[in-house]
Amino acid sequence: MKILNFGSINIDYVYGVPHFVKPAETIASTSYQVFMGGKGCNQSVALAKAGVQVYHAGAIGEDGIWIKNQLNDWGVNVDFLTISDGPTGHAIIQVEPSGQNAIIIHGGSNQAIHSFHIHDVLQHFEKGDILLVQNEINALPELLLAASERGLKIFFNPAPMTPSVFELPLETIDVFIINEVEGEELTNRNTAEGILQKMAEQFPNAATLLTLGEKGARYQHASEIRSINAKKVKAIDTTAAGDTFIGYFLANWALGETLDTCLQKATQASAICVTRAGGAVSIPSKEEVM
Repeated sequence: MKILNFGSINIDYVYGVPHFVKPAETIASTSYQVFMGGKGCNQSVALAKAGVQVYHAGAIGEDGIWIKNQLNDWGVNVDFLTISDGPTGHAIIQVEPSGQNAIIIHGGSNQAIHSFHIHDVLQHFEKGDILLVQNEINALPELLLAASERGLKIFFNPAPMTPSVFELPLETIDVFIINEVEGEELTNRNTAEGILQKMAEQFPNAATLLTLGEKGARYQHASEIRSINAKKVKAIDTTAAGDTFIGYFLANWALGETLDTCLQKATQASAICVTRAGGAVSIPSKEEVM
């Protein structure tokens, strides 16, 4: 079983702020840092740090070569990462003293995925392998359909949630990984119970992993339900917490661990992540989680 993450890579420009900027307001930042990030990138790092081999496919600009090198150093296979003519995707991130963040994303190279790239990559994977995708790259309909036709098991994190998600072939998804905001958008329900019930009705063949931040997480597939409480920690920066959870859950799932163990390891990893600043650099190693 191989894991392919066909996803985004961003350069994160992170500003510490006393509060999120309001309309017509200008505020001074209290700090400024540059990190590698993007949901796809973060999830690949989490998978690698959790101890599994992950292949990251996607695109960066020349300004993102340093990220490719860092991913390689962390054990992510970057053979399917291409260099585009445009800039690497980037994000402007505000972080409040409480650790909460607000993010603006520019797609850049993440929106320059070509059809031939998709099919060239997928020919290296086969039935039973795993595809992990988010909603930060273009050409998702073609990617999902082609992966489904090859028999890959598809894990989908529809973040950021946009109207385009409803135009995707969602019937190809095996596991939805969503937070409360994404769940409400997908189901028009505003409670965890309501979201999970409606997801089961809309996608009866798929499982749903619902992350609830400080309230933990729930997993549901047919009659099988699991839940876990979050760890109590002092959060500094919640950037990449969800990505860390996803990477550790999927890594342990691929290793054949029980659902309870997958949820436990993912919860522990994300709890460590929020006590550190930055995106990918805040993701803990397997040894730290153990």
